[in-house]
Amino acid sequence: MATLEIKDLHASVTTDEGTKEILKGVNLTVRSGEVHAIMGPNGSGKSTLSYAIAGHPKYEVTSGEVLLDGENVLEMSVDERARAGLFLAMQYPVEVPGVSMSNFLRTAATAVRGEAPKLRHWVKEVRDEMAKLDIPAEFAERSVNEGFSGGEKKRHEILQLALLKPKFAVLDETDSGLDVDALRVVSQAVNDFTASNDVGVMLITHYTRILKHIQPDVVHVFAEGRVVESGGKELADELEEQGYVKYVGKAEPAAL
Repeated sequence: MATLEIKDLHASVTTDEGTKEILKGVNLTVRSGEVHAIMGPNGSGKSTLSYAIAGHPKYEVTSGEVLLDGENVLEMSVDERARAGLFLAMQYPVEVPGVSMSNFLRTAATAVRGEAPKLRHWVKEVRDEMAKLDIPAEFAERSVNEGFSGGEKKRHEILQLALLKPKFAVLDETDSGLDVDALRVVSQAVNDFTASNDVGVMLITHYTRILKHIQPDVVHVFAEGRVVESGGKELADELEEQGYVKYVGKAEPAAL
């Protein structure tokens, strides 16, 4: 069983007004096979947490640790973190003009697996996963995310997840921009992947609609740069009814 431990994580970002601390002591542990939902108001630091874990250069980690099976990933380069088993599905996936999806996916799989997948098996693997996500076959030859709708970009993110098979996946607002049908397809693909792989998932979201499809084991409330409350699925239902008002301005972190 793999474990991802976030210990007293602090991170800052440089703005036009100067350096601003976003993460103010995050403590969180996710184990393989668990789904943790991270919920909170806009500006609470949820996406900053995902980028800090992944190694986005815009965000400076000022103190704390992120341990993957005891090894501090903050001391790794971005590609080393990916090879170690971390995956980030971005809230706003970027376009990569001139690079086809098929080349991008095989190159990424080669880097993570340490060797190029056998072409015959790889083609079948990609086709099977694309079919699960209702991604048309011709998309394989299109440039990565170029001209894709929001929903198509999110499906491509989950396609990467299924093919790269990480130990831990951070899904940053995967439900953003999805219509009802796309949400169902994407959620089912995530459920299929977690059911057949011993993966830990951090699911960042504002709303409970995706949690009606992907059942979390733990729900965390994120406010003012830290986890301030943790509980079961009933906590998400409470947030749906009452919002985040009671948590805004809450200074003490949750006891984990």
